[in-house]
Amino acid sequence: MNNAGTIRRSPAADYSWEDWNAVLETNLSSVFRLSQLAGRHMLAQGGGKIINIASLLTFQGGVFVPSYAAAKGGVGQLTKAFANEWASRGINVNAIAPGYMETDNTVALRADPVRSRQILERIPAGRWGTPSDLGGAAIFLASRASDYMHGHILVVDGGWMSR
Repeated sequence: MNNAGTIRRSPAADYSWEDWNAVLETNLSSVFRLSQLAGRHMLAQGGGKIINIASLLTFQGGVFVPSYAAAKGGVGQLTKAFANEWASRGINVNAIAPGYMETDNTVALRADPVRSRQILERIPAGRWGTPSDLGGAAIFLASRASDYMHGHILVVDGGWMSR
């Protein structure tokens, strides 16, 4: 499971190359390298499962997070690219796209009363997700129940994308 992630917030016009590179390295390049290494092992053994952590921003642009949005869009495409190449070799590559979660990456959003209210108003479940909300999706994608799923991005977002 590729689950490392970081975020840096700044208006796009002021976004630094340092922040851009740091986020892309952590959120996208590491997914490529780790999937490649795991994939080599799985190809040799005849199968396996890779689960990437994408984001709602795999599908949406976000605000003040250009490198995060670009990286998570890239995670979605890497998931599909590896799945296309390795599905016939018994390797499932899928992703989970969490919605707004109570993590270190969302402290600033949750501390901003206006932005937090705006986010909560759009989530049909009416609450921020917690990391434990992703457990069932991870277990499913790691299990035999998902053996015929390849390149799928499973959204777990409290209904955000349905609005």
